[in-house]
Amino acid sequence: MRLERNLGFDLQRATEAAALRSARWMGRGDKIEADQAAVDAMRFALETMDMDGIVVIGEGEKDEAPMLYIGEHVGNGNAPQVDIAVDPVEGTTLLAQGMPGAIAVVAAADRGSMFNPPGIVYMDKIAVGEQAKGCIDINAPVAENIANVARALNKDTDDITVVVLDRPRHADLIAQIRETGARIKHILHGDVAGSLMPSMAISPADILMGIGGAPESVISACAMKCTGGEIQCKLWPRNDAERQLAQKNGLDLNKVYTTDDLVSSDNVFFAATGITTGEFLKGVQYFGWGATTHSLVMRSASGTVRYIESRHRWDKLMRISGLPFDQR
Repeated sequence: MRLERNLGFDLQRATEAAALRSARWMGRGDKIEADQAAVDAMRFALETMDMDGIVVIGEGEKDEAPMLYIGEHVGNGNAPQVDIAVDPVEGTTLLAQGMPGAIAVVAAADRGSMFNPPGIVYMDKIAVGEQAKGCIDINAPVAENIANVARALNKDTDDITVVVLDRPRHADLIAQIRETGARIKHILHGDVAGSLMPSMAISPADILMGIGGAPESVISACAMKCTGGEIQCKLWPRNDAERQLAQKNGLDLNKVYTTDDLVSSDNVFFAATGITTGEFLKGVQYFGWGATTHSLVMRSASGTVRYIESRHRWDKLMRISGLPFDQR
């Protein structure tokens, strides 16, 4: 069944709500309260949506509610039936420390189409925009991938910018990238935002490489379905316990997961709202009368990418919402 209604606009309301509530905690040093504010607001918005949704990519477990936990039902139960991937605050540390790039993210796709590897926290990944689609191979040497992407983008190797999470585990990867002459853009947090950079119309980077969150890989794949980009991933167990768990669940650690493996549906909706100003989304700005938000809404079926700036008036918003948007 095709999802004829553009759920992206409803998802945008959820990311806006999460951003409006959590941005109150910018720079206050409390990741838990910031994340809690976003979760409460996002759940409130999702529960009102006309859909039958199940959270496939989420946080926490049921007995640790009120986190949006895997298996939780959201929406009013009406059609369409969809999988939901959420990250109420991608970059909680960024938000808590008042740093750039925190966003609220939600994606939806046909029921049963999203991949969720149980017990595996990390994946090795590589992602590019549409122009370089088909030119990457996660099993190939770093230099080969960079050269192929440079050729696809009609750039010299030293024109290429690679996004890499700033982590000790990436020391060897960084050394290999530097040997090619390519530039490196370090990010402190935010896999999803990092994977989106190569797909933006005015791109701050050309490739994402490195090990990051497994749930974020699925959300990134949803974004790739909308932008036409490509992501490839491999499971990256942190220890023997996770390797044994992967084997127990029949997961092949050598398998390359493509965009279609991570989300098989072609009916995908993606929404993100800036919490703190970053590369492609402005953060929440508060005023005495309300606030402004900046959001990204995408749909795979049409390939439409929308940037939406919204004004929110407390005097009217508070009449129709039980959430205290006007206070921390």
